[in-house]
Amino acid sequence: MSKPKQVNFTIVPDEPSEIPRIYANFCAISHTPFDFTLTFCEVLPPNENDVRHAETEQQLRAPIRSRIVVPMQFVPNLITALQEHLRAFSETPQKVAPPKTPIH
Repeated sequence: MSKPKQVNFTIVPDEPSEIPRIYANFCAISHTPFDFTLTFCEVLPPNENDVRHAETEQQLRAPIRSRIVVPMQFVPNLITALQEHLRAFSETPQKVAPPKTPIH
């Protein structure tokens, strides 16, 4: 009987240009015994109607931009990768251009 051959490889995204980037500044997380669901939303400053609704309903609705379900086994690697990238980001001096117009 032959020994199984081990192959090492790195997975990299194949980035086709037609896949749009999606902006989200809020993530709601839920889980089942089998997977995690990450629901990404874009929260914009509320208008007067949104504020009135939030006062009565105690909720501010945000449009969902993407919902991603990942298996439970994937989550520890995701957390580790995010922590590594946050550490690298924090250690790198950020060059931020001053705004062209005042920020209110």
